[in-house]
Amino acid sequence: MAISSLLRAPNPNFPQFPPNSINCSTRQRFSRLNKPYICHSSFNSTRLHSKDDDYKLTWKEELRDAYPDENLDCDSDEKFQEIVDRRGVDNLRMLIVDSVQNAKAGHPGMALGMAEIGYFMYRHVLRQNPGNPLWFDRDRFVLSAGHGCLLQYVCLHLAGFQSVQIEDLQRLCKLGSRTPGHPENIITDGIEVTTGPLGQGVANAVGLAIAEAHLAARFNKPDVAVVDHRTYCIMGDGCAMEGISNEAASLAAHLKLNKLTLIYDDNHNTIDGSTDLAFTEDITLRFQGLGWNTITLDNTHGCIASFRNALFEAYKETERPTFIRVKTRIGALSKKEGTSKAHHGIFDEDDERQMKQKVKWDGRQPFYVIPMVRREMQVQAEYGEELDRNWQAKLSYYERKYPQEAIEFKSLLHDGLPPGWESSLPLWSTSDPLDATRGYSEKCLNNLAKVLPGLIGGSADLASSNKAYLHGYGDFQQPESSQGRNIRYGVREHAMAGISNGIALHGGGLIPFAATFLIFSDYMKNSIRLSALSRAGVIYIMTHDSIGLGEDGPTHQPVEQLVGLRAIPRLLVFRPADGNETSGAYKVAVANRDVPSLIALSRQKVAAHVEGTSVDLVEKGGYVVSDNSGQNLPEIILIGTGSELSLCEASACTLRGEGRRVRVVSLVCWRLFDQQPVSYKEHVLPPGVSKRVSIEAGSPVGWREYVGPKGVVLGVEEFGASGAYLDTFKKYGFTEENLTAVAKEILAS
Repeated sequence: MAISSLLRAPNPNFPQFPPNSINCSTRQRFSRLNKPYICHSSFNSTRLHSKDDDYKLTWKEELRDAYPDENLDCDSDEKFQEIVDRRGVDNLRMLIVDSVQNAKAGHPGMALGMAEIGYFMYRHVLRQNPGNPLWFDRDRFVLSAGHGCLLQYVCLHLAGFQSVQIEDLQRLCKLGSRTPGHPENIITDGIEVTTGPLGQGVANAVGLAIAEAHLAARFNKPDVAVVDHRTYCIMGDGCAMEGISNEAASLAAHLKLNKLTLIYDDNHNTIDGSTDLAFTEDITLRFQGLGWNTITLDNTHGCIASFRNALFEAYKETERPTFIRVKTRIGALSKKEGTSKAHHGIFDEDDERQMKQKVKWDGRQPFYVIPMVRREMQVQAEYGEELDRNWQAKLSYYERKYPQEAIEFKSLLHDGLPPGWESSLPLWSTSDPLDATRGYSEKCLNNLAKVLPGLIGGSADLASSNKAYLHGYGDFQQPESSQGRNIRYGVREHAMAGISNGIALHGGGLIPFAATFLIFSDYMKNSIRLSALSRAGVIYIMTHDSIGLGEDGPTHQPVEQLVGLRAIPRLLVFRPADGNETSGAYKVAVANRDVPSLIALSRQKVAAHVEGTSVDLVEKGGYVVSDNSGQNLPEIILIGTGSELSLCEASACTLRGEGRRVRVVSLVCWRLFDQQPVSYKEHVLPPGVSKRVSIEAGSPVGWREYVGPKGVVLGVEEFGASGAYLDTFKKYGFTEENLTAVAKEILAS
C-alpha cells in the first residue's frame, strides 16, 4: 500500500481533524472523512502497495541504477518509500531543467532548490482531486514566490492535472501557453491565485485561510464538517522583505489561523546576490514575535522526513499559524548552486550534462517521466477522488439533516447571489436629507448584508469614518466569533487588499469589501491591479475622495489617484454623485463577481437625489441627467462626477434661465461608458457639440477624451490645501459661479 493509501489509517497518537467532529451515531459512516492528513506511524506498519505485489520489484531496477549504494532489500517500508520519493524528486528536477533549456528562459533556481518540498506536498500532503480541480473542500496551495512557477507546473503535471501536459512544459513562457512566466489562476487549473509581485501570495493565503475559518464556523456541525481544509503557502526571501507579507502575517497570528502553514524557502539569495547585501534579520524570531508557531529545518535535501515531521507539528497546533523555515540550496545540482546566478536563466551544455550524470539520467530523452513516478502520483490522485466522493456524501447528509443551512451553503458555492437581491438597495428622493456618499454607502452595505450571505469585509482602522461596517453581524475573531462578517484589518492597507483577493478567489462564494481613504489606495495599488488580473471580484470602498475632505490637507487629499486607478485594465471605478448613483454602483459591483470595483465616496454632504440621476443607468457608465434642448442639439454639455455633478446642475439651471440649451452628463464610471456602443456614446456626447466642460475635483488627466479639443477641463493640478472644504473648493474653482463663468466664456467663443 502506498503512503497515500495509508493516510486513512487512524493514528492513536495523532489528533483527529476536526476534533470530535463525528458523534457515535455517525462515526462509522464518516470515519474516513476526518482523518489526519498524514499518518506518521503507518509508514512502518503496512506493505507499500497491496494491489501490486511486484511494486518493489518494479521500482528496484530503476533504483539500483540510480542509487547503487542503497540497500533496497531493507524490511522498512518507510525507508523504501523515502528512496522512491528521492527518485521522484530527481525526475521533477530533470523536468525543470528540460523546461528551462527548451524555453531558453525561466527561473529554475527556486524550483530546483525546493524540489523535495514540492514533490512531497503533491505526493503525500495536498488533499486535491486533479480530475476536479475546483472541488470545494480541497487544500489550497499558494506559491507566493511566483518566479518559481516551474516547481508548481511540474508538480501539477506529475499529479495528473490536465491543465499542465508535457506539451505545456515544452511551451513554458510562450505566448498563449498554459505555463506563463508567473502563475495565473485564470490560465492554469490548479493555480489558486495569481502571484509574481513578491509577498502578495502570503496575503492571498491569509485570505484563503480566513475564508475557510469563517465558513467552517458558520456551517460545520458537531456531527459533520462540510468545510475542513488547510492552506499552504511557499514564500521566499523576497517575500519576506516586502512589507505586505509582514502586514498579512501579523494579522494571521492575531486571528489565530491555525490551519495556515507558511513554508519559507530560506536560500539566502536574491537577484542581486546574497541576502546579506541588504537582509540580515532573524526571520524566525520575527514570526515568533508576530505570534506564529515556528519550526526550522536545516537539511531537507538530505532528509525529507524532517519536513514531514514539521507538518505533524503544524497539524497539532490549535491556535497559531505555523511558519516552517526550510534551509535550501538555490539551483541545487547545478554549477550555479547556492549563488544568485541560479535565480534565472538557462544552463550551459556542460552544466546540464553534469546535472544529469549526478542523478543517473544519461541517455534519457528530454521531458522523460519514469512510469512508476506517474503511478506514485496516481495513487495520491485516486485518494483525492475518494475524498471528493466522501465530501459529496457528507454534503448529502448535511442537506438532509440541516436543510436550511444547506440551502445557504450551496447558494454560496453557486455565486451567493439570491434572486432579487438588487431590490434590497435603497432608493432616495429629492426630499431626503443631505448626507455624504459615504453615508449612502453605509446604508447600501447594510441592506445588502441582509440578503447576501457572502458579504464580508472590513476597513483599515477607519470603519467609523468610512462607514464600512456591517451592523449586527459581529467581528471575525477566532475562536469566539469566527462567523463574524466584519474583519478588523488594522492599519494594514496593502495586506487588506491582498487578503481580500484570497477571500474572493477561495471559491466559497464570499464577496469581500475593503475600505479606506482614497489617498491610501496608493498603498494598495499592486493588490488592486492583481484583483483585476486574477478576476477577483473585490469591492473597494474608498472615501474622502477629493480635495473636498478639507482640513486634513494635501497629505490626505487625493488628486492623481483616480487617474491611476482608472488606468488599471478591467477595474471598474465609480464616483457616484448621490445616494441613487451609490446604489447603482453597488448594483454593478456585486453583480460582477469576476471584476473588481472601486467606489470613490465623498466626505462632504451632497444631495440624496440629484434630480435626473438613476440607479439603473449607472451600468452604462455615463448618461444624460438633464437637458432642455428638446429636439435640438444642446449648445453646451457640462460633464461631472461625484459631488461636482450638483455644481453642473446648478450652473445649468442658471444658464437655462438665460435661454441657453444645456445638457448635464454624469460620467460615473469611465470604463463602463467606454464599453458602450458608439451609437450610445454619441447619443450622450453628440460629436456635433464641441462646447463642453468637465469638472472633477482631481487631476484633469484623461478628461480631454470626453470634452474634445475645444472643451475645457476643470481639475486640480496641485496637491490641494488645508482648509474648510468650501474654502478649498473655492480656491481651486469648484463653485457654481466659476463653472458658470467658464461655460459662458465658451459659449461666447
